Amino acid sequence: MSKNIKSISNPKLRLEVLSAEEVQKIHEATLWIIENVGVRFPSARALEIWEANGAHIDWNRKVVRVKPQVIEEALKKCPPAYTLAARDPQQDCPLDGNHVFLGTDGCGVEVIDIETGQKRTSSLRDVRDIARVADATPEVGFHWVPVSAQDKPAETRGLHEIKTIWENSTKHVQTESIYNIHEARAAMEMAALIAGGKDELRKRPVLSLMQCTASPLGHDGGSLDAALIAAEHGVPTGFMTMASCLTTGPATLAGNLAVGNAEVIAATALLQLAYPGAPVFYAAAQTAADLRSGAYTGGGPEDFLFGAATNALADFYNIPLSMGAFATGAKEPNWQAGLEGALSSFMASVVMSDMLLGYGFLHGSRIWSYAEMMLDCEIFSIVHKMMQGIEVNEETLALETIANVGPGGHFLAQKHTRKHARELFMPEFMDRRPYSEWETKRDDARDWALAKARRILQEHQPDPLDPKVSEEMAKIIETVEREVCVVES
Repeated sequence: MSKNIKSISNPKLRLEVLSAEEVQKIHEATLWIIENVGVRFPSARALEIWEANGAHIDWNRKVVRVKPQVIEEALKKCPPAYTLAARDPQQDCPLDGNHVFLGTDGCGVEVIDIETGQKRTSSLRDVRDIARVADATPEVGFHWVPVSAQDKPAETRGLHEIKTIWENSTKHVQTESIYNIHEARAAMEMAALIAGGKDELRKRPVLSLMQCTASPLGHDGGSLDAALIAAEHGVPTGFMTMASCLTTGPATLAGNLAVGNAEVIAATALLQLAYPGAPVFYAAAQTAADLRSGAYTGGGPEDFLFGAATNALADFYNIPLSMGAFATGAKEPNWQAGLEGALSSFMASVVMSDMLLGYGFLHGSRIWSYAEMMLDCEIFSIVHKMMQGIEVNEETLALETIANVGPGGHFLAQKHTRKHARELFMPEFMDRRPYSEWETKRDDARDWALAKARRILQEHQPDPLDPKVSEEMAKIIETVEREVCVVES
């Protein structure tokens, strides 16, 4: 099976959702928030770094207020481009502003079982199986840890998850499940085993970390400590805001962007103050709370606009972006899931977000579905084709062929047709059958998508990880579990 991964590059389509003046206004509002309102950093190490750089600190509330020039100077140290390295170098993902890569999302807590169709609690087996299917799927550029291994200890769950993905795929691994010092240090050791040493890990980071902020205007202490450890090792790290209009952010989209931006760039500046030049990325999955219930929606026009607007901010700071895209609020693969997946991924792609997340999930990133995974990959393929635009040159205008056919003829037998026919998009799951065939069979895209996922899981054998590396990883995890037990007792 081909190891090529599909990415959007050299696009012909463009979109501007925010003008340069509007981006500047959001930036200035963000700096005002950080200086006058502050951001909460509940980490002793983070507060010490801020204090050393002249920030005003409310030690009781652990709220930091920082002058604009400190933030702006720190952000200038962010590298604008780098590569997410894969176990197989052919599958590296360059974050250079000219590629859009699709990744799984996380960290779901339930799975629609691929055989029974019943919803159940996720386990490490699911992490393994999803990794194997994703490994064989060219639309997937990299892994987020998709679901939580709830059958493993909470203190080392994130380590079991990344080990399992490395054992079942050669693509890059990104995790949002490493959020304490013990796990972070162990994760760096494990990544170094894959890369061939700590120095090689800095050159080829086969692991990256994503940490969620605590909107509004806050962070988690363990996540901050883990991010600082990753930055120390040259492992790319991003902070994701999920500020939601009405609840954890203002009702207005611009206000929500300003709150989320303050969370992300304050933490990003912290990493640069501690380790100048550390690879970082901007991450966002902002949404609007449901007006009826106040619940997280995971879809809707606000999400689509946030997808494009956040990229404008990431471009302003000249750092890569990881954008939540496919995480629909639908409960099953249906009209709503297709609509939200298509519009969100298109909006994020047309502005060239470096990383797209969310495929395979239902109910606001809570429930994993293999059928949804395959259908979302088809949506990405459609967007990939659209982004290529229309090439106009002597060959594509086909004047000689048109003359050969003339009025009333057909183009099927032409050499030009045979040469270019396979450039046209050919769907796997769109139903283009005659009505009579559909009426007889009454199956649909969900059936075909699930069948494909089952087939991959049965047939695909990922390139194995060196057993010695797996054994060393297991020892690292066992050591952490012993240490945690000693500390807790």
